[in-house]
Amino acid sequence: MTDRPAVAARPAAPPDPVALTAALVRCPSVTPAEGGALALLDGVLSAAGFACTRVDRGGVPNLFARLGPRGHPRSFGFNGHTDVVPPGDRGLWSVDPFAGVVRDGMLWGRGAVDMKSAVAAFVAAAVDLARAGLPDGAVILAITGDEEGPARDGTRAILDHMAAAGERMSVCLVGEPTSVARFGDTVKIGRRGSLTARIAASGVQGHAAYPERARNPVAALARLVDRLSSAPLDAGTARFDPSTLAATTFDTGNPAANVIPSAARATVNVRFNDRWTSATLAVHLRDVAAAVAAETGVAMALEIEVAGESFLTPPGPFPDLVLAAVAAEAGIAPALSTSGGTSDARFVKDHCPVVEFGLVGATLHAADERVEVAQIGALRRVYARVLADYLAPGRGGGPMEGTCATAS
Repeated sequence: MTDRPAVAARPAAPPDPVALTAALVRCPSVTPAEGGALALLDGVLSAAGFACTRVDRGGVPNLFARLGPRGHPRSFGFNGHTDVVPPGDRGLWSVDPFAGVVRDGMLWGRGAVDMKSAVAAFVAAAVDLARAGLPDGAVILAITGDEEGPARDGTRAILDHMAAAGERMSVCLVGEPTSVARFGDTVKIGRRGSLTARIAASGVQGHAAYPERARNPVAALARLVDRLSSAPLDAGTARFDPSTLAATTFDTGNPAANVIPSAARATVNVRFNDRWTSATLAVHLRDVAAAVAAETGVAMALEIEVAGESFLTPPGPFPDLVLAAVAAEAGIAPALSTSGGTSDARFVKDHCPVVEFGLVGATLHAADERVEVAQIGALRRVYARVLADYLAPGRGGGPMEGTCATAS
C-alpha cells in the first residue's frame, strides 16, 4: 500500500473526459490486470491536489483518492472500476478492442461503456472542482480493479482501508451504466440480491434396460430443477420486480447411453428482491430439494454461494439531488430502478447511502462496445452538478444522511 500526500500544484488544464476515456481504454486492464489504468488516474488526480493511496490486496489493484479534510461530515464519494471483461473473439470486433478509437461520433473499445467513461467523467468533474476551489467538504474517489471478477479484494478492500484509516464517505454515487434506452432515463436506488445454488444428486448406478434396479439421479434432478424453475418465487414488491430463478448448468459426465449414472449436478442462479434474504431463500431451496429427495429416493446436497443481498436506498434527499441533476442536464425525468445484476453498490450500501447513474448500457460486454462521445460529456456535467450541489455552501450534509434498507 502506497500513500502519497497531496501536492499543491494544479494541472495546466482540466482533463478532457473523452480523451481520458480513450487513454483508459488503451490500458488492457482485463480483471485483475491493472494495465496502467490506475497509474494513469493516480497521475491525473495527484497533479490536481488529491491525496492518492494504492490499496492493492490479494493481487488486485485499487486506488483511493481524497481531496479535502479526512473525516469531513460532507464527504462526497464516487465509486467505479477500471477492470474490464475479456474482449472475446477479436474477429467479431471491427476495431482493436484496446485502441480507444473515436469514429462516427462514438468511442469504441472494451470498457468504453462499462465503465471507463464514467470513471473519466467523475475524475474530470472532481478535478474541475479542485481547480475552482473546494467548498467546505471533501471528495473521495474509490476506484477498483476487481468489479468484473470475484469482487473480494476490490471495493471491499478500499472500504476496509477507509475504516482503518478513519476515512468516510457521507454519500456515494456509483458510475455503472444505468440508462436503458436514452441517456438519463434511469437511476438505480437499489439492487436485487444474487445467490447461486450448486446441486449434487446422488442415486444408484444401473443398466438403462433395468431402470427399476437403479435410482436415477438425472430424472430426480430434472424434476427438482423444473420444480424450482416453474414455480414463481414471488410477484414482486413495491420497489422490486419479481425474483427470478434460472437454471444455468446440468451435467452428468456420463458418455454411455445405456448406463444410468450414479450422480448428476446442476446449478441455479437466483436474483431476489426484498421479499427474501439469502438465508430465507436457502431454506426454501433446501425444502424443495428435500421434498424431491423424499419422492425419488435420490439424495440432494446443496452448496450455496451468496454474491449479495438485496438493498434499497429509500427515496429522499440524496436520490432527489441526483434525479434533479440528471433532469437538468439530460432534459428527461429519470425513472427510479432496482433492476439488473449486481454491482459494487452492494458493498457501499453498508458504508453510506448509495445511488447509481451512468451511460446507456446497450453494448456493455459485447463485441464493438462503444459509447456516444456526447454522452461522456453529458455524464461529466451530471456528475459535476451533483458534486457542486451537494457541497454547495449552506446546504449542510445532515439532510443527505441516511441508511440503505437491506432485506431482513
